[in-house]
Amino acid sequence: MENKYSSIIIGAGMSGLAAGIRLAQYGKRVLILEKHHVVGGLNSFYNRLGRKFDVGLHAITNFVRQGIKQSPLNRLFRQLRITRELFDLYEQNVSRILIHGESLCFTNDFSFLEQQVAEHFPQRIDAFRNLVEHIRNDNSPTDKPSFLSARRILEERLQCPRLEDMLLMPIFFYGGSQEEDIDWCTFVILFRSIFLEGLARPFEGIRRILTTLTRRFMELGGERRMRCTVDKIDIRDQKAHGVFLHDGSYMSADHIISSIGHVETMKLCDAADTVSVQPGKLSFCDAIAVLKEEPRDLGWEDTIVFFEERERIQYRQPQGLLDTCSGTICIPNNYNYGLDRKLPDGILRISHTANTDQWKALLKENFQHYSRAKKEQALAMFEKAKSLMQSIYPASRAFSPHLLDLDFFTPHTIEHFTGHINGSIYGTPHKVRSGKLPFENLYLCGTDHGYSGIIGSMMSGIAIANSHILSPSHS
Repeated sequence: MENKYSSIIIGAGMSGLAAGIRLAQYGKRVLILEKHHVVGGLNSFYNRLGRKFDVGLHAITNFVRQGIKQSPLNRLFRQLRITRELFDLYEQNVSRILIHGESLCFTNDFSFLEQQVAEHFPQRIDAFRNLVEHIRNDNSPTDKPSFLSARRILEERLQCPRLEDMLLMPIFFYGGSQEEDIDWCTFVILFRSIFLEGLARPFEGIRRILTTLTRRFMELGGERRMRCTVDKIDIRDQKAHGVFLHDGSYMSADHIISSIGHVETMKLCDAADTVSVQPGKLSFCDAIAVLKEEPRDLGWEDTIVFFEERERIQYRQPQGLLDTCSGTICIPNNYNYGLDRKLPDGILRISHTANTDQWKALLKENFQHYSRAKKEQALAMFEKAKSLMQSIYPASRAFSPHLLDLDFFTPHTIEHFTGHINGSIYGTPHKVRSGKLPFENLYLCGTDHGYSGIIGSMMSGIAIANSHILSPSHS
């Protein structure tokens, strides 16, 4: 078959799969190229010792129930022409923001968070309500080039450092691409997706969504090549014509969409030196602990805990290998699956910000030292999480010291499997909100397009397909 396509998509992550489905729906010949053997990118899965593990997934943001037409989640189902039942989503129980011993809890019912703010910050409840109304009505253009500090706006409107930090903390950990602050536009998107909409999870984890997307793409006639590395994007006369693959073959296309990141894409064009933006440097260490007990049987009810032990949140690259004073604990068991569904094991997913340079230097110096540090840090993260959960629930049942399994990821792991420079989960702070790169027919979707979260990533792929390749009437 001729190696000429309407569109080539680099990367089989959420945004790439969604873009491929949207284009294939309209009869476009689409090819997705993925360098690894599994789809998903930053949100994938693997098997270990007979158990299934998610990579990346803590929660699906933007959850709303059926009938809210303008929500990103329901727009996604309409645009991809899939039913919401295929994602098999279940809502969170309750999540907690814990800073220096003080808690603020939230659920998918926003009025609960409002009650929490009224109880813990009674003098600032009116300011909080005014802020929320401002966020609800904010229609600022998402493609504005200038950075507007969310922290500064929160300081002006709330005048309460603790409340500011509590609202920022989930947003930092679920979408913060720069240290200590976030662009107001991104803050608004994430506030809506986490607090005004909500959190959910597929019972079977991320593979449920990836299987649904892959099957839909293939049913529509889409093509994909796994274990297929793009070495170079063919740029001539300031226009993208195709891609050179690592095996020496060449594929041409009318349009190329890249989901691998801004700087990473420009490197494939031999143009990284012409780009003024720098790769993101914020990365994480992730530990997955498999427990003998069901967390709720211990008395632990929270779905996700965002915690900071210091007076003020410190969201930055740490000096050491990782920062155990701040992070997140996700308990996948504590979504509301109902009485008849139960995960086979108890799980804690623990995340802390990490220093990419230190982990890579350790690996370069001595692989055995790197492996030993991974084991030591994984155990330290688990002990911190266990201690924290027992402090939140002092009446909880005694915890068994025996773990069934404990796995661990470093920034090097992330960089190796995703190609994201520095293992940066949320990419560069300088987003390409138009999706247009400096070469004709070359577009960017995914994290560096400025869309956050799993639903946001899929909506990014759809938006690029609609806006730049399909006619405007499809948007």
